Amino acid sequence: MKDWERIYIAGHLHQAEIVKAVLEDYSIEASIIDKRDSSYLFGDAEVYVQQKDVAEARRIITEHHL
Repeated sequence: MKDWERIYIAGHLHQAEIVKAVLEDYSIEASIIDKRDSSYLFGDAEVYVQQKDVAEARRIITEHHL
């Protein structure tokens, strides 16, 4: 994922899905990488955006208290 940067780490996949959906509402392409262990479902889900969108994505996350 060259030129992509992690902007959000969630303890639960649904939290990452919410962040992704909000960003996409603002026309920011976002991707989730699920780093949870498949057997025990512990770990994090990470949200990534392109580097050009990092500042705007962080602003939106802050404004929406995500």
